[in-house]
Amino acid sequence: MLPVSLMAIPGERMTDDARRLDASRTMDRFLRAVERRALRMAELATRQREDAIDLVQDAMFGFVRSYGTRDASEWPPLFWRVLDSRIHDWHRRQRVRGRWFAWLDRREDDEDPLAAVPDAREPGPLARLADGEAARALDAALQALPLRQRQAFLLRLWEGLDVAATATAMRCSEGSVKTHLSRALANLRNRLEPHR
Repeated sequence: MLPVSLMAIPGERMTDDARRLDASRTMDRFLRAVERRALRMAELATRQREDAIDLVQDAMFGFVRSYGTRDASEWPPLFWRVLDSRIHDWHRRQRVRGRWFAWLDRREDDEDPLAAVPDAREPGPLARLADGEAARALDAALQALPLRQRQAFLLRLWEGLDVAATATAMRCSEGSVKTHLSRALANLRNRLEPHR
């Protein structure tokens, strides 16, 4: 017969395995719950679905790697902070690429680079799904907001985070969150007045 100390190990392993499985399922549920909203937020920031998908996937991987062991009650502001960082990184990379591509010489026989750029007036898949003029106006108004105002609006009103959690996610003070949200609401009211 095995010593009592060795007999307890299999049961403990099963308990540890069960805990890991439960934590994994909880994480999966959390990520599924935020996936669409995160994609929408990234699409508003990038205006490109493929880049938005990449950002959300990268944010999810980074979140799980860095914060997967934290308590589930801490996850929402931490996830939005990770996504916010990925969006800021994406904007920085776009600015750098824009500067470098401006310096590149284009040969005469090269295809016109503007011909390859997608038409900004062409509605994306979400815009085609959204019916009605008001929905399109809201989408345009959200895209027109400065990044920090848009983030404050989406995190506070769409995600329902409180001021403290939003401040954590945006890496700013609670007062800044209130200021950004107030300005976002004023901007949206002005832009959407005809649709009331």
